[in-house]
Amino acid sequence: MTDQLSRVFAALADPTRRDMVARLTEADHTVNELAAPYDVSVQAVSKHLKVLEDAGLVTRTREAQRRPVHLEAEVFDLMTRWIERYRRRAEERFTRLDAVLARMQDDDTTHRSTASQEGTAS
Repeated sequence: MTDQLSRVFAALADPTRRDMVARLTEADHTVNELAAPYDVSVQAVSKHLKVLEDAGLVTRTREAQRRPVHLEAEVFDLMTRWIERYRRRAEERFTRLDAVLARMQDDDTTHRSTASQEGTAS
């Protein structure tokens, strides 16, 4: 069985599902409302929603005759923590690289300055 993070990233790999998630950040929508801007059937949108639901990104509730789809924000915390961990590591690597490059530049400047002074000291 794949972990939830893998299911979330797999679900968001599809541009239509990413667009649905983006629309759900603004408000809950029914399947018909979500299907409106796409040139696909309501059944196809339902399949996309099932993938999002299986990943834990959305839930469906019942309000009288409506069945709105609700975005589950907690899942984004899981993604954010994972991304942030690797962003910090990459940032630390770039900071170390910047320090090495700065030392190299200082050494080069010092070397040029010393060479220039030796050339004029006749």
